[in-house]
Amino acid sequence: MTTPVTPDSTSTDSDARPLTMFGPDFPFAYDDYLAHPGGLGSVPQSAIGTEVAIIGGGLAGIVAAYELAKLGLEPVVHESDQIGGRMRSVPFDGHSGIVAEMGAMRFPPSSTALFRYLDLLALDTEPFPNPLAEVTPSTVIDLKGESHYAQSLGDLPEVFAEVSLAWQRTLEDHADLVPLQRAIRARDTAEIKRLWNDLVVRFDDQTFYGFLAASEHFRSFRLREVFGQVGFGTGGWDTDYPNSILEILRVVVTAADDHHRGIVGGAQQVPVGLWNAPLESPHWPAGTSVASLNGGNPAPRVTALRRTEAGILLRDATGTEKTYQAAVVTAQSWMLLSSIECEDDLLPIDHWTAIERTHYMGSTKVFVLVDRPFWKDKDPKTGRDVVSMTLTDRMSRGTYLLDQGEGRPGLICLSYTWSDDSLKLLALNARERANIVLRSLEGIYPGVDFRSHIIGEPVTLSWETERDFMGAFKANLPGHYRYQERLFGHFVQDSFAERHRGLFLAGDDISWTAGWAEGAIQTALNSVWGVVHHLGGRSAPGNPGPGDVFEQIAPLRLGDT
Repeated sequence: MTTPVTPDSTSTDSDARPLTMFGPDFPFAYDDYLAHPGGLGSVPQSAIGTEVAIIGGGLAGIVAAYELAKLGLEPVVHESDQIGGRMRSVPFDGHSGIVAEMGAMRFPPSSTALFRYLDLLALDTEPFPNPLAEVTPSTVIDLKGESHYAQSLGDLPEVFAEVSLAWQRTLEDHADLVPLQRAIRARDTAEIKRLWNDLVVRFDDQTFYGFLAASEHFRSFRLREVFGQVGFGTGGWDTDYPNSILEILRVVVTAADDHHRGIVGGAQQVPVGLWNAPLESPHWPAGTSVASLNGGNPAPRVTALRRTEAGILLRDATGTEKTYQAAVVTAQSWMLLSSIECEDDLLPIDHWTAIERTHYMGSTKVFVLVDRPFWKDKDPKTGRDVVSMTLTDRMSRGTYLLDQGEGRPGLICLSYTWSDDSLKLLALNARERANIVLRSLEGIYPGVDFRSHIIGEPVTLSWETERDFMGAFKANLPGHYRYQERLFGHFVQDSFAERHRGLFLAGDDISWTAGWAEGAIQTALNSVWGVVHHLGGRSAPGNPGPGDVFEQIAPLRLGDT
């Protein structure tokens, strides 16, 4: 639920800097790096026009392509489906501007690098109707057959306030939340590192559930059970209970689950916009874009990668082979184990191990378009909204009501599920999925005729069955910190054997915040620095890049014990 976890997390002090996704593992100011008037750097004149392979046309791939092109390099983008990756906005025929966000759909203001690109593209955002958010007219929490209607946390039974307080106290007493958030606001790198590195050592082997169960504030199983169903921020978190508590703490301390905003017209506009945006660069004629450098369309899917003396040889689905001095792989890392044929020596062996241990979360969404936002009707007996944003332990789990404006159809995300809940729907087609979750909602709202309002066919997607994704996003399990540290730091390659240089990993699953657009952007910028460095270039004076300062603020490297 969208409730503050500490007073500091929603500070109104006008002098305080906002919470941003500044670290905590690698506290580098990517937003300031992008904003610097000197740009991101330069390559030698002899390298201008060098082609760089970009494997994957999601947000990370397009950001990397856009920034490399500005520096005078020529990105060759390979994409197996469509520009956007998991920023996939599915339109409804005959209803311009209405899209179902099948992947990314809500973004925290703490994603300051992302919002810089939104400003560049002049994209508007609006508050997203999370449970109990200010913009959400009402929320219904339905657990064990009992429903509770609320417009604020105070409207719910006392047990929900107990859960909220238990979570707040657990974070404050056992995770240094308040001093860590203060250090992030102040961008006090030394203090962030001191506090966070201690948490890494203490909690690398701890699950989210184990962290809660060890807290005196969550002694009650009932509190842990309710918290798993309703959670904080966006809703229930029990599907994350097996994951590392460090994954959750990263989200909390950087306000990544607070005050979300949706992108008006759809999130896919971001990568598509950068694909088409004119490059402000002295190296290309006016009007040049990443799209025009690629002939208007991305190159075909990549089927094989191997190293040669000349560089990185890439084969695509047409059988065409080409060698590049540098390449950036932004596809989900499991692709390197399955649909892309890779030689063993493509990466150092410890990085292969990290990729093989990667754990992905599945996710399913089911959307329907309705004739109007009927949920705003009032029940004549109670005066309440006839339907509310809904969290439940029934099959629908999370239901979001998305108002498209006066006089327009309404859009309902009937069901948003994760992991095991997603698997429960996996074998069913769109109509079957919609029917099951509608039965859940009809049990919560007896007398409301959802079906009579539906226009058109339901739209659904499960990311774990998508050939090029095999999951919605990565979520580290306990003990996975060492693997994550290897993958994130892969862009700094001076210590690598010569044969392992020149190929760079990027994408949100390489980041410390998998599933967040900001993480995709941060690793894309890391790869840009890596490519420039590999080709003999350097960062702009006064604007050191992430690789230039890596040793000073690098993520903690854990030993064998």
